[in-house]
Amino acid sequence: MAVQKFSGTGVAVTTPFKKDMSVDHSALGDHIHFLIENGINYLVVLGTTGESVTLSHQEQVAVVETVNKANNGQLPVVLGLGGNNTAGVLEKLKNTDFQGIDAILSVAPYYNKPSQKGLYQHFKTIAENSPVPVILYNVPGRTGVNIGADTIVQLARDVDRIIGVKEASGSFTQAMNIIDQKPGDFLVISGEDNITLPLMSIGVAGVISVVANAFPHEWSYMVNYALKNDFRAGAQIHYQMKEIVEKLFAEGNPAGIKCALGIKGIIANRLRLPLTPVSEGLEKELRELMKQMNQA
Repeated sequence: MAVQKFSGTGVAVTTPFKKDMSVDHSALGDHIHFLIENGINYLVVLGTTGESVTLSHQEQVAVVETVNKANNGQLPVVLGLGGNNTAGVLEKLKNTDFQGIDAILSVAPYYNKPSQKGLYQHFKTIAENSPVPVILYNVPGRTGVNIGADTIVQLARDVDRIIGVKEASGSFTQAMNIIDQKPGDFLVISGEDNITLPLMSIGVAGVISVVANAFPHEWSYMVNYALKNDFRAGAQIHYQMKEIVEKLFAEGNPAGIKCALGIKGIIANRLRLPLTPVSEGLEKELRELMKQMNQA
């Protein structure tokens, strides 16, 4: 099973909204073209950054159709498809059209805090019923549960269809333990932009990025340098971007990145409740930083 298509820079694509808060499909298509033209490696749709939990089923289907039409088979597409009810996830799998979808990104069950045994069985069951490869998504800061390194490695060894993990625990120790014990072709992907470069120095295969929504050229160059073991060149970009990356997450995601995209005129700075735009003060700071970078 080819997994190299998911190394490099993936982008967790935002969902743009019109003034009436309906999905802006025209802006979404333009955004996909912008990402492709600026060198990213694959697209991730209907994740946290895409505000998937605020979209109806019909809207989610339409978003995927728009992405596939704009992408036109140029890049691999990963679909966010997970939940905290295993049976409910299986029902989603049955009712999803996987045309144009190369893999799913399945988040750890949230709120009900399963044991490691429960997590193992949850993901094993999903993978056994998925028609496409599965990338695990470990983000304990949002879900309240950490998929342990041992559990991830066991799933990687036992279930062929599980091909990687988006690791967003923020723990270098956990990342190292996975990398040290995993099968050779299993991908460990950074889920945190601000530590992507140092994680790649210990064997991470790339990133599923929020920042690359607005800065795909810069982020792709940094990641590509790291893939070539040119960490000196990668570090130059890392430190050039350091301050704006911190600001982009200062008031939560995707509020920060939507503000930056709005400043660049790529999509409108609108979010669905319960999310709200960043404060005027932070928007001013982002605008000033982007002017200094010739990005506004």
